[in-house]
Amino acid sequence: MRSGKVCVALVISALVISTIFQSGCTDSHSRTPKKGKITIGFSMDTLQQERWYTDRADFIADAENLGANVIVDVANDSDAEQLSQVTDMLKSGIDVLVIVPHDANAATSSVALAKKYGVKVISYDRLVLNADVNLYISFDNVKVGELEASTMLAAVPQGNYVIVNGPAGDYNSVMIDSGIQSVLGPYIKSGKIKIVKEFATTDWLADDASDNIQKLLRDSISINGVIAENDSLAGGVIDTLSENQLITKVPVDGMDADLAACQRVVEGQQLMTVYKPINVLAKNAAEFAIKLAKGENINVTAKIFDGKYKVPYYSLQPEAVTDDNMMDTVIKDGFHTKSEVYMNVPQSEWP
Repeated sequence: MRSGKVCVALVISALVISTIFQSGCTDSHSRTPKKGKITIGFSMDTLQQERWYTDRADFIADAENLGANVIVDVANDSDAEQLSQVTDMLKSGIDVLVIVPHDANAATSSVALAKKYGVKVISYDRLVLNADVNLYISFDNVKVGELEASTMLAAVPQGNYVIVNGPAGDYNSVMIDSGIQSVLGPYIKSGKIKIVKEFATTDWLADDASDNIQKLLRDSISINGVIAENDSLAGGVIDTLSENQLITKVPVDGMDADLAACQRVVEGQQLMTVYKPINVLAKNAAEFAIKLAKGENINVTAKIFDGKYKVPYYSLQPEAVTDDNMMDTVIKDGFHTKSEVYMNVPQSEWP
């Protein structure tokens, strides 16, 4: 495993060095603010999860409505591919880079390269570490963890918990877990809650979550509640619980308000999901991207520490969604329709 990581690091370093020396690009202080039509480079890690299709569509629509062009590349969960795509974007002459990093540390190379080209960078939804980006825009991920843990405690005030984290390289996962631990801490200390297993998954893959839960059940580990950091992981957990006739006996949390997750919530298969209005995130990100390209002040005073620098942080608030408030949140906002969410529920039981 160590040799694989070293190889990736060498590939990334080689790409950065060769690009810098071949391009003859300048530092960030020499670029003239854009006055004509702006081109935004939107570097996305993946489209594996449902929500990213919404991010892509909303961001493109919002940016184009504001008169900008958008170039989108998807790295398919590859650090080297993401750097290569960002390199091509910068060579093509983008005016600002919006990046959803695959890995919080590896993406530092993409940010450093953008600065060599004099291109400002927005870290979208996920924070790039040690990079000094011009803006980090996301939902309050610590709050996400707090919402998940609080909702689970209300349903399962004592017993054995499993925490299913996202990838170790995604700093969102770290922040969500810190929120979970801050709420559960006193209950763990008192002995009311026991964490029987906490594990990270690869690239937020449902199969990873499913396999790990299956191993615990094979080892006859009693599970009373599962906090999964997103809906894809929650879905993997619920699949395994279903196979073991535990689907409604073990509450499961999630995040993102994916359609399948919202359906599971109203059907009683998933305890809750965390709703994050992606349209608001995308709209603000597009507006900030254009301001940065024009050299305008974005007026963001809040800061977040990226491991080395304090960077501007624009935070949006998430919301816990259960069967009780599905109509007043996800459906009211038009994120999903009532008929979509309740399609598997007899119409006589619709709210």
